[in-house]
Formats: sequence, C-alpha cells, structure tokens
Amino acid sequence: MDVRLPNLGEGADSGVVVSIHVKVGDVVAKGQTLLELESGKAVAPIPAPVAGKVASVRVKEGEKITAGTVIFQFEGAGAPAAGATPAAPLKKAAAAAKAQEPEPNVVEEADTTESGEAEENADLLEDGTPAAASPELRRIARLLGIPLRKVRGSGHGGRITFDDARGYIARLRRQAGLPKTASANAAASAPAPERIDFAQFGKVTTRPLTPLRKVISQRMLESWTQIPQVTQFDEVDISTLLELRKKHVAAFESKGARLTVTGIVLRALVATLQKHPLFNASIDDHAQQVVLKEYIHLGIAVDTEAGLLVPVIRDAQSKNVLQLSRDLQSLAEKARDRKVSLEELRGGSFTVSNQGGIGGGYFTPIINRPEVAILGMGKASLKPVVKDKQIVPRTVMPLALSYDHRLIDGGSAARFIADLAAAIENFSEKELAV
Repeated sequence: MDVRLPNLGEGADSGVVVSIHVKVGDVVAKGQTLLELESGKAVAPIPAPVAGKVASVRVKEGEKITAGTVIFQFEGAGAPAAGATPAAPLKKAAAAAKAQEPEPNVVEEADTTESGEAEENADLLEDGTPAAASPELRRIARLLGIPLRKVRGSGHGGRITFDDARGYIARLRRQAGLPKTASANAAASAPAPERIDFAQFGKVTTRPLTPLRKVISQRMLESWTQIPQVTQFDEVDISTLLELRKKHVAAFESKGARLTVTGIVLRALVATLQKHPLFNASIDDHAQQVVLKEYIHLGIAVDTEAGLLVPVIRDAQSKNVLQLSRDLQSLAEKARDRKVSLEELRGGSFTVSNQGGIGGGYFTPIINRPEVAILGMGKASLKPVVKDKQIVPRTVMPLALSYDHRLIDGGSAARFIADLAAAIENFSEKELAV
C-alpha cells in the first residue's frame, strides 16, 4: 500500500523532510515515527498509519513535499486508519490566510460576474476548457465558492496547486481590508530588488533559505513595515531578586524546576499586564476594533540553531513561579530540539525576548504581530548606583519595551515599564514558596 503524507494541521500543507527514521526492509508498528517534517516553525513527526514492512522509501532528506505525496510503500499492511489520508488541505489554507500567511503567488483580480453564473462556470477558462487542477482541489473549491478560473496556476503546465488557492484567498482578504488605491500604490512603490552577482567579487557559497528562515523573514518584514513601532528603555535593580533566587533555587530543584531570573520576571510581568491590559491587547484591522484579552499567553523567544522560535506559555495569569519555571524550561528544550508543535507556537498575547544569557545589552525587539508589545531583557551587570545618598554596587539589568504606537502612547509605555521595574525590584518572597 502507498503511505501518503497526511494532513499536517491548520495552515500547513507542505514541508521539508528533515530526517527519515526507517529504511527498506524495516518492520514498523502503527504510530511509529517514519520521518520528521519541517513545516513553518515546527518539526513534526509523521507516524505510520498502519503496521507493515517498508517496501520502498519514496522521499529523501531535504525534499519539499505536500499533503498527499506518497512517502513510503508498505507490504503486508492493512487499510490505513481513518484520517491518515489528506483531508481538506484547502480549508487549512483558508485558515492560514486568515492568520495572514504570506501570499505565495500573484493572482488576477476577482471578477464581478453575477453569483449564479460565477458558480456555474467557476472551473471554466475563457475558451470553455476546465482549469487544470486536481479533483480534490476542484471539489473543495466548489464547496468554498472559489472560482478556479481566476487563480493563476504555478504548477507544471499552469496547473493550479493548493498554494495557488491559498494565495488567492490571502489576496482577497487583504483587498477586503484595504482601499484598492492604497493597495495599488503600495504595490507600485515596492520596486523589485536588484539582482547582484556576488561571485564577480570573489568566491562564494550559496545555500537555500530554510522554511523556518523564510517564515521569520516574512514575519519580521510585515511587523516592521506595518506597525509604527517605538521602543522605551529603562533599567532595573535586580540585586535583591538575585539574593531571593539564590535562597530558593534548591527548593525549586527539589520540585524538578530551574529557578531563573526570567521565571521570576514573568510573574512580575503578569501582574503588570493585569494592571495595564492594553499591552496584552490586539488591533483587529478588519473590524477596526481593539481586542482586550482576558487571558495572558506569554510568548518566549528561544534562540535555536535553526533560528528564532517563540513557543507560548498559556494562561500565565493563573500560574505561580514554580509552574512558570517548569513551562519555561520545557518549552525552551522542546524548541531547541525542534519538537515544539505548531499549536504551542500560536496564540501568544505578549512576547518576552531575553538576550542576557548571550551577552546583549539594550536592543529594540520587533513586535510579534498581532501582539502590540514585546519586552526585551539584556545582560545584567554590576554598576555604581546612588541609593540613600550613598554610591553602592548594584546589579542592574537593561529593559526594552517595544510597542505599537497606533494603540499605545508614550506616557502609557513609560508607566508600564516603571511599574514593571517596581514589581521586579519589590518582588515578594512569598511568591517563591513551593
């Protein structure tokens, strides 16, 4: 039987093979990991849908594959389990477009044909021939009301792919939220990048951008160009906090947790966000509304060999320092091992980026859309500080708060970072009881 790449989850219908765990002749059990696939910012294990013997391996490491691709052939295997074959990849594409995934292809303008005629001829080109697309894509396009004749195919011979349909959906969503003149002006003002032959200056080596790096690049560009970002700087005295950490670190270790400065700061940050809920909000650009969230899901920027990942600690408002420390350690390890799931990378309401362990000082972290603020923490250092009219040595840590000036004003940002510094400097020892 053919074993095909299954549905990867919302917003993901393709990926790059990172590693293959079985070879021809291996007998595998149902649920055993066959390969690992990098999709977006996560690496997902692909399990065997049934037990059987590997007759052939149809993919190789580094190859980009899509849902439905035959990845292995089994012999002596039964029928695949329900849900093992791809199901509604275009619905996932629509959900991805809703989350503002990058548009992979340029498509033609949507037409203004009457709805009845449009539905009847949705698959037909001007010459009366059907648009080139798979039966599955045609079926789902009809369900979702997508006129395939308006989608420009990027596949062989102009064949329409699921990525092309996703681009069509993303284009329509953006046009619905922006005036046509603004969209046209933006497109006209973005010149094509100059192509440079670097080899003319000397020897070079090239390598393709990884899917993760492409996602990071797109996200950072969108944030930088679409958000009027301002960064508020301050510094906080963490001398007392370090003493508290040293006093309680053994108790936390006995509970299987590592007590860090970041873990304590997260608890102080939660209290500050509850006092300033606007920093935990989002702007709904389509509805022109401010979305105030009753939950606090903290994104934690993790530096990995593959690139920056931001797993999310959910419901931080209901967790103590011990629970936050456990979540922080677990998610950081999973991110560095590329075992973090797509679900664990979604839904953040405020992000924290700590460069202190690397050695960075002040910096301007870029807001993680659709959030409206992000906190940067730098390396703490010993400095002479005036305290009670005396110059004393204190350990001081830099803070950097970047915020969306469409929603947050400078005065609000100054009050937020001042309250956060006070919460850190006056952190209650009772919070560390385990």
